[in-house]
Amino acid sequence: MGYRLDTLPSRQRSDLTETKPRVASIEDAGATDPAIRVVVLALFAVDGILSALAGALLLPFHIGSIPFPISGLISGLVNAALVWAAGRWTSSPRVAALPLWTWLLTVAVLSVGGPGGDVILDGRGVLAYGAVFLVVLGVAPPVWVLWRHGRHGTSGVVTGAAAAAAEGSRAANRSRFG
Repeated sequence: MGYRLDTLPSRQRSDLTETKPRVASIEDAGATDPAIRVVVLALFAVDGILSALAGALLLPFHIGSIPFPISGLISGLVNAALVWAAGRWTSSPRVAALPLWTWLLTVAVLSVGGPGGDVILDGRGVLAYGAVFLVVLGVAPPVWVLWRHGRHGTSGVVTGAAAAAAEGSRAANRSRFG
């Protein structure tokens, strides 16, 4: 800054630069009751079951005579959205993964034969690997969402190497200044 600009007085007025948020955050939206959170997370878990059912039942989809197992990817994107939404209702990544766990449990149950010997995740040709496609494409997007949630921390809590560096800096300042 030049010597001419430094001598000018500050023109900011405190009543005009107030920093109150204009929109309420999701934490202050009135959904702080634990019972509401449990109900919403349970609904996300049920949605994980529905996503697995839809993904498994639509897996043998064909375009003409060519098998086209796109339902695995769609199910994975739905799971990612469910995990992200569950992460907005809880700060624990383990609880946020509840839709993914119910999805995996449902896919495991569907891969076991029923009472008549019927198996939903079975087929010929490319569809013989349909269960693998469904699991890989259904799990990868929500795991990525959980990884980002854990790495970047949506609750404002510093995690990982940044937390260790901040703790080391605080310890050094305590020892230096008393």
